[in-house]
Amino acid sequence: MLSFFRNRRRKRLRAQPLPATSWAIIDRNVPMVTRMCAADRAELAGHIQVLLHEKTFEGCGGLEITDEVRLTIAAQAAVLLLHRQTDYYPTLRSILVYPSAYVASHKQLMPDGTVLEGEQVRLGESWHRGALVLAWDNVIHSAAKPGDGHNVTLHEFAHQLDGEATGMDGAPDLHNAARYRDWARVLGHEYEQLIEQVHLGHRTLLDPYGATNPAEFFAVVTEAFFEMPDALKRQHPELYRELSAFYRQDPAAM
Repeated sequence: MLSFFRNRRRKRLRAQPLPATSWAIIDRNVPMVTRMCAADRAELAGHIQVLLHEKTFEGCGGLEITDEVRLTIAAQAAVLLLHRQTDYYPTLRSILVYPSAYVASHKQLMPDGTVLEGEQVRLGESWHRGALVLAWDNVIHSAAKPGDGHNVTLHEFAHQLDGEATGMDGAPDLHNAARYRDWARVLGHEYEQLIEQVHLGHRTLLDPYGATNPAEFFAVVTEAFFEMPDALKRQHPELYRELSAFYRQDPAAM
């Protein structure tokens, strides 16, 4: 019964057009959206409406949450939902936004079993349940430069998609058990290749941070898929095909 009312509310929200003032902010701050066809922009607007209604945006470190902050982040989060069956990041409740890079406590398990504790400067992080954190200046900077392969908002929301299945392990919900075999084969091979290339000190199309673990690899390749699709398709065709099947988009064709 709850899902019935939730779906009905979402349908009503998706039917509400975004005002021109909202589109002006989105088109200015998220240029990748300007390349979309009219149908995709209409679908994107519906997803944005739902995200703005269901997620709480909280300013941290003195940042004031404005329509610009909410729309810029929600628009990029909505890009990952186009054409897909979605429950709108179901475990995510709050989006915490700092004015710039922030300091967070950090624990790292070492190979010998010891745990190193300290503080780490971060631009964003995504928790499996409850919250996602972003640095506003980097949100704006990375969105304004589509093509460099770096987008902190896409990265952190990709982690949220990853966590909808068995946890943040690089294997999101594919809605089809048979697809996991190809996903594991292709992404597993590409992940190992990136680790090897980074270890050898070679330049790579994919951000070396993706060699950290499978979860970070999925988030990094999501950035590359939307930010530099032509290069990804040319240099990593199988990886591009897997991501295109998952996201049901072909950004290289735009």
